[in-house]
This record gives sequence, C-alpha cells and structure tokens, in this order.
Amino acid sequence: MKTKPIYIFTSESVTEGHPDKMCDQVADGIMDLLLKEDPNARTAIEVTAANGFIHVFGEVSTDARVDYRKIIKDVIYDIGYRADELATDGDFYRMLVNLNTQSPDIALGVDKKEIGAGDQGMMFGYATDETEELMPLTAVLSHRLCMRLSEARKTGELPYLKPDGKAQVSIGYGKKNNPLFIKAIVVSTQHTEDIDIEKLREDVMEEVILKVIPHELLNKDTDILINPTGRFVLGGPAADSGLTGRKIIVDTYGSKGRHGGGSFSGKDPTKVDRSGAYLARYIAKNIVAAGLAKECEVQVSYAIGVAKPVSFKVDTFGTGKMPDEVLAEIIKALIDMRPGTIIKSFGLKRPIYRQFAVYGHFGREKMLQDGIERNTPWEMKDLVPILKEVTKDFIEKKGDLKDE
Repeated sequence: MKTKPIYIFTSESVTEGHPDKMCDQVADGIMDLLLKEDPNARTAIEVTAANGFIHVFGEVSTDARVDYRKIIKDVIYDIGYRADELATDGDFYRMLVNLNTQSPDIALGVDKKEIGAGDQGMMFGYATDETEELMPLTAVLSHRLCMRLSEARKTGELPYLKPDGKAQVSIGYGKKNNPLFIKAIVVSTQHTEDIDIEKLREDVMEEVILKVIPHELLNKDTDILINPTGRFVLGGPAADSGLTGRKIIVDTYGSKGRHGGGSFSGKDPTKVDRSGAYLARYIAKNIVAAGLAKECEVQVSYAIGVAKPVSFKVDTFGTGKMPDEVLAEIIKALIDMRPGTIIKSFGLKRPIYRQFAVYGHFGREKMLQDGIERNTPWEMKDLVPILKEVTKDFIEKKGDLKDE
C-alpha cells in the first residue's frame, strides 16, 4: 500500500540561456576578469537584457583595465546564443556599459584596517541530510534536469534544443520529512522551428528526465509535463527581459531554506550578501554533516561598516542533538564571522564566480580555477571533526540522562 504524503514541496531551476541567468553570468564574468587583474577590485555590477539591448551598469572601483564588450560577447557565445537570436528582428545586440566608481560613503565602511561589512543585511544558510550534497532533493533534481538539457544541446544529442529552458520538481514528503515519490516534473525547453513537439517530448523524456531522475521516485501518479504550452521557439532575452539577481531562490535552496533577499552576482566578497551567505551555508552544512542535526538553518546579520555580526541564530527544526542556543554559542566560539576573515579563509578574492552563476551556488563540492579542479571552500566539511569533539561530552551526558 502506497504511503500518502503529508505535504508536497516544489523547487525549480533554469538553464544558462534563461535571460536572468545570462545577466548573472555577464555580471560575474566581468567580476572574474577584474579580480584576476586586481584581487582588491570592488564591484556591484547590474545587467539587464531585452530584445537585442544589453545594459551593464553599477559600480566598479579598480585600476584593472578589461574589455567589457568582449566579456559580454564571450559569455553570450559560451551559452550558445548567436547574435541574431537575441532580438526579434534578428539584429545584432547593442551594448551600453555605464559603470561608476564605488560611493566614497560606502567605501568608508569597508576601507579600514579591519574590513567592515559592505552593507547591512541578513543572510541564511541551509542544509538537510536528504541528499549526499546535504541539499534539498527538489533543488538538486531541478538543477540536474537543467544541466542535462544544456549537455544534450551542446553535445549534439538533441541538436534542435536552444539555450533557454527551465525545470521544476515536486516531491511528496512523509511524516518524518522523508521524500516518498515525485508528484510532478515540469520541463520547458526552447527549440528550433522545425522540430515536431511530440518528438521533442519523447526525446526529453528518454534523454533528459529518465537519465536524471531516480526511477524509484517515479510512479503511476507522477505527472510529467514537457513543454506544456507546446511551442517554445522564441526564447532568451528576445522573448523576455533579463535582470541580475532575479533568480536568488534558484541560486540557493529552492525555497526550502529562507533567504535574506540579497543576490550574489556581480558583487565582490566584501559584500556580505555573498560572503555572509557562503559562511552561513558552510556552518549549516558542517552541523548536519557532523550528525548534530538532520536539518539546519543558520541566520547571520551585519551592519554596514561593522565587522562583527550583529546577530547569529541556529535553527535545527527540532532535529538537533542539543539545544539550538547551545549549538549557536559553540559555533560563535569556533568561527570568526568578520568579513575580512571569511574572505581570507575561503580565498574569495579569486576569479571563481561565473561558474556558480548557473545551477546554484551550493551543493557543488568542486569548482574550477584556472582550469584546475579545486574544493569549493564553503562546501568543505573540515569543521566536522572539531564539532564532533567539542559536542561529544554534552551529547553523551544527555544520553546518560535519558537512560536514567
């Protein structure tokens, strides 16, 4: 007899050709080249794209000199668009670059012996033991579907696919928050004019969905919708406007964990929207990896110009092996959460960011730097043995009290 789910939860992802994601990649592509030339570069880059027009604006403070227009073109061609696919009239896209230096008033808070937070704000980190990546299963599977769409397009397995697309996965969860089965899968992919929609649906089912989704999670009640409207020829910024920072839930935990509201792309690591969120993920992941909780959410907040966080909170949703407030005090004693320390510990002044502008910033243990595969610093579990050691006596004593 099939177990009935207590609730159904959904996450989505988008491909690298989605207009918002194209903008994120342009912003982080520019930042990577600036950091390569000047590790101390300050950036707050925004990008919009719509119907053949790309506007890059915001703040850049650096002595580095880069060809912004070349970076924009390189990102677009790497994604897989041709110039005439970015506008409905087939015209070559136009570019406007309007970057100013960082406000001196903002710089006052950061340009100190001890780096202060580049802005106020709150950041969240999340982890769950439902996947090897310690990420929500809905988010992991949504990303994998989109990655497979791009792979099938670029390898020529499904040559009629185009760069824009998205996927959504809904999973039914049981009483103990354990995933039972997939309730729905939605995949929408851009395609060439000449492909038959039924052929596309068959191919996406065989070459994308069935190659990504664990078959044991599928059953007769699983709804699978592939290009539900039928036609999806016009896509990317020719069909819809794109903007940096508009896919922050795709970037993080697929709505399973909360979000402070700040985006990542285009921001150098003195912006705690990025570095603080990376630290929060690192803490939450190590708590779950150490077996101290099945699920964990961490919140940290900062004030502009102030190095030490103004608040820190741990929530294990009743799954922790010790009180959340006790765990929070242990973390505060072990980890220096000042922005300067985060930047140094994680090596964040490196040109590593464009690769994370698609398919999520979290749950990916490896990254590329200068063509070499390295560990993703905020995904490392090096805090696990320390956490196990410092919490051992408390947990053992708690177990002894239960036995009594």
